[in-house]
Amino acid sequence: MKILFLTPYPAEEAPSQRFRFEQYFPALRERGIEYTERSFLNLNTWRILYKPGHQAAKIWGIVQGFGRRLKHLLEVPGHDYVFIHREVTPIGPPIFEWLIAKVLGKKIIYDFDDAIWMALTSKHNQMAAIVKWHSKVGSICGWSYKVSCGNDFLCEYAGQYNANVVLNPTTIDTVNLHNRTNPQTSEKVVLGWTGTHSNMVYLASLLPVLRRLEATHDFTFRVISNQDPQLDLQSFDYVPWRKATEIADLVMFNAGVMPLEEKISPLSLGKCGFKALQYMALGIPAVASPVGVNTKIVTNKVDGFLCETEEDWYQALARLIEDAELRRQLGANAQRTVRERYSVVSNTENFIRLFS
Repeated sequence: MKILFLTPYPAEEAPSQRFRFEQYFPALRERGIEYTERSFLNLNTWRILYKPGHQAAKIWGIVQGFGRRLKHLLEVPGHDYVFIHREVTPIGPPIFEWLIAKVLGKKIIYDFDDAIWMALTSKHNQMAAIVKWHSKVGSICGWSYKVSCGNDFLCEYAGQYNANVVLNPTTIDTVNLHNRTNPQTSEKVVLGWTGTHSNMVYLASLLPVLRRLEATHDFTFRVISNQDPQLDLQSFDYVPWRKATEIADLVMFNAGVMPLEEKISPLSLGKCGFKALQYMALGIPAVASPVGVNTKIVTNKVDGFLCETEEDWYQALARLIEDAELRRQLGANAQRTVRERYSVVSNTENFIRLFS
């Protein structure tokens, strides 16, 4: 069996790719399954994509990406399956997907972990929303052999277009990567958040809670990201995300937060709880909004806290700052939850069955 993985980003760079399918590559090799990974963006374009400026280089990088995709199309006939993560090209209609399914007759495994059919638009990016052609997601679902989705909400959407939808949760490699435990012995508690700049908008709802906590407790609020949010907090500390140190940096959290927007929307329902899973895998209690898959991952007061109101958030974080033993108990339960239900080990066979 041969599988062609068509991805938006360079190999081993983007979290969605690393934790959706790249960490299963060893399992494919063990079973004698051959695979090739081909990305739309090259590494140079990826590194400047979300930085201000560099417009000419970004445009040229996109043009080069389309050129690469034409070459990748020539590789399709030599493979049994084509695994598409999110989309073949970041802009324009699904021409490549149509050619792969309808002209070349290949079985597409279509994978996504977000409500990517929704346009997150503002007056500043309306044109970008138009050229991204969000409506193509439904078409690609319909042309696919199977659709792999990160949570039930995404599965429900895909099920409108395809009867063969597989719940394939985002998982954690608890053997080779997230294989450490926070002992909860640090003198000054670190509350933390990790994620990309695009999700920093969710931190706004937490700022009043953190300012209130600053008046009563001594703690650090640490953000690990690819951009500095420059939060107006006395407790704020920023750590740039680095692949080489991501686990060592993350395991310093004593509790991890995952706020989502107060008004539930398809965008928030589409989230696959990855932040919570990362925290929990390292024995770190997760404090999350009770939205979408978070309510399945986190069991309130067992392996973390689900917080709806500002008072809920304040009480949960205050308890965790004050009580190291509570952090240890919740953290141990959290680790068990991930290993049993959201680990590579527990989900490998489910992933392999996509190609059958």
